[in-house]
Amino acid sequence: MSRSIEKRKIAILGSTGSIGKSALGLVDLYPERFKVVTLAARRSLGLLHQQCLKYHPEMVALSDPEAARDLQQRLPDMRVLSGVEGVVEAATHPHVDVVLAGISGAAGLIPTYRALLEKKDVALANKEILVMAGELIMPIVQSTQVNLLPVDSEHCALHQCLRGSKKQEVHRLVLTASGGPFLHKSRQQLKRVTVDEALNHPTWRMGPKISVDSATLMNKGLEVIEAHHLFAMKPAQISIVIHPQSIIHSMVEFIDGTVLAQMSITDMRAAILYALAYPERWNSNLPRLDLLSLAALEFQAPDTDKFPCIRLAYQALDSGDTYPTALNAANEVAVRCFLDRALPFASIAKVIEEVLNRHIPSPVKDLETVLEADRHARHLAQEAVNSGVS
Repeated sequence: MSRSIEKRKIAILGSTGSIGKSALGLVDLYPERFKVVTLAARRSLGLLHQQCLKYHPEMVALSDPEAARDLQQRLPDMRVLSGVEGVVEAATHPHVDVVLAGISGAAGLIPTYRALLEKKDVALANKEILVMAGELIMPIVQSTQVNLLPVDSEHCALHQCLRGSKKQEVHRLVLTASGGPFLHKSRQQLKRVTVDEALNHPTWRMGPKISVDSATLMNKGLEVIEAHHLFAMKPAQISIVIHPQSIIHSMVEFIDGTVLAQMSITDMRAAILYALAYPERWNSNLPRLDLLSLAALEFQAPDTDKFPCIRLAYQALDSGDTYPTALNAANEVAVRCFLDRALPFASIAKVIEEVLNRHIPSPVKDLETVLEADRHARHLAQEAVNSGVS
């Protein structure tokens, strides 16, 4: 008689975004291994309604109260909550084992923080959480001994390369970057970049915010800060290399000169599956990497003059305190304004630098300190946008 498999009971925060939809695709591939307990989204009412009908969660939350009221009318028998506390309840539901934190930006911080306090394992698809509050998050992870598994392809790669290794054996971490859609554009050409061009990533299909971060290379800067917290490495031990093919997702160089690299297809489902299945590896029917079809693998150093967001991220990390929080907040505001066509692409980094120059830091001692730094930095960033910073 075959033994029944105990299902992983999951909460998906950001179920209507690209990460959430990919995760639900994995639920479809592994119906015997996953049970969707809760779903949460911001305001994508129509898609969330369809997801509720298909996956029958025990409860659902929408950040937008009006959208939550509309969903409740459509699904009178469903438990529907709203606002931050509603999303927190989705993340901390007593039946949940693993939380997929896929709500982008600062909005994902409080639900993820509370889920970790409730000793939930977290599959982290939101790099901003550790950028903003790594000094608060990692001690909770260590004290509760929960699993915090990175879903970013780069950090997922590093996690795999480091399995079974000791920290003192590591010389440096190497984060790879595709270079985004503007790798070969000049600084003059970057001044004329359009929103549509910035959203047209050459190797990954992602949401608009992370696509713009990839175009400015801020995503690499944020990943450096995230790697610092996840793997307890000094900033000088974390490097970035441009690898346009996006086949090697990251590498670890050890003290004996050996380099381990993780390679796979450019499909976020692979990283999500790794995090949700950990510490196991499950047989997968996702597309395989065809080594014989690969062309040459190229590597080059990033141009931090053309892409200054990398330099600003290292600067914020070196400065410590709430500087990374301010960096993240300024970037979110600047990217939103660019997507709204209220800020030129080349001015995104200028807004961030202006905020860092004006930021008054505080030690990261509690969540309110982080949230206050976030609020103030957003105010400064909007001021910089409104003043036409150049």
